[in-house]
Amino acid sequence: MFYSAAYAAMNVGAFAVITQMAGSGERFSQIDDYSGLGKRSPLLAAALTFFLLSLIGIPITGGFFAKFYVFSAALRTHLIWLTIIGVANSGMGSYYYLRLIVRMYMFEPRTDAPAPKVQLGVALAIAISLIATLWLGVLPNAVLHYTQGAPTILASH
Repeated sequence: MFYSAAYAAMNVGAFAVITQMAGSGERFSQIDDYSGLGKRSPLLAAALTFFLLSLIGIPITGGFFAKFYVFSAALRTHLIWLTIIGVANSGMGSYYYLRLIVRMYMFEPRTDAPAPKVQLGVALAIAISLIATLWLGVLPNAVLHYTQGAPTILASH
């Protein structure tokens, strides 16, 4: 349950930024579209960076505790092979997330790509996702206390 909450917050935020980056009528974005985003739109780049670091599982993000609790549960139930696969997948995913972060901050902006104007609804979704992802990373006990009772509640129905 904790992982689902953290994963939802991270992904809603990341996809809100990515959606904002896409132009009107665009069907897909390419990694080159993010070149220099740190210079063109520092707040969008910072938000996307935070979400990507959370997806990697960096401390003070919800992704860290989400992965920690999932891997801990797998180890407690002696599913070492599953933990190894999960850690390996996290490592491979980190490559792709870090590649995008490098592209945003270490490459020059495309001259034909203007800074995206953030719409109010998207800004609100990003802000709520940022707060939730940070909250889950800094104060996970509040949500953990609730999720520990969830299996009992679900089983009684």
